[in-house]
Amino acid sequence: MLRTSEPLSPPSAEDQRSLGEIVGDVTQDLTTLVKQELELARTELKQEAARAGKGAGMLGGAGVAAVLFLVFLSLTITFLLDNWMPLEVAALIVAAVWAVVAAVLAARGRRELKRSNPQLPKTQQTLKEDAAWARAQKS
Repeated sequence: MLRTSEPLSPPSAEDQRSLGEIVGDVTQDLTTLVKQELELARTELKQEAARAGKGAGMLGGAGVAAVLFLVFLSLTITFLLDNWMPLEVAALIVAAVWAVVAAVLAARGRRELKRSNPQLPKTQQTLKEDAAWARAQKS
């Protein structure tokens, strides 16, 4: 707390800047801040897009595997009804393998998509800090 009996210290060199210099400094600081925020957002978006792309690729692989599963299952049913020979057992095994592949790829793809976070938490936090800083500069 400041008492009236204590002498005030003389203003420092920074306190004697002109209004134009202060506005110029604030403008330069804000420009730098905006550039840094844009760079952070771009970096975060790139990371999240890569993660989402990986999940989408695995889901695409699951789709291909599912189509192959249906083809082999159809062949299996056709051979079972037509021949009643051991060839059907082999086709059924191949179809079962494709079903497992499709299930594994779908599960991994879903997990990757759930892990992606498009909300950009670091950028949101720094923007809040920047807004608080700007309010403090304004006061």
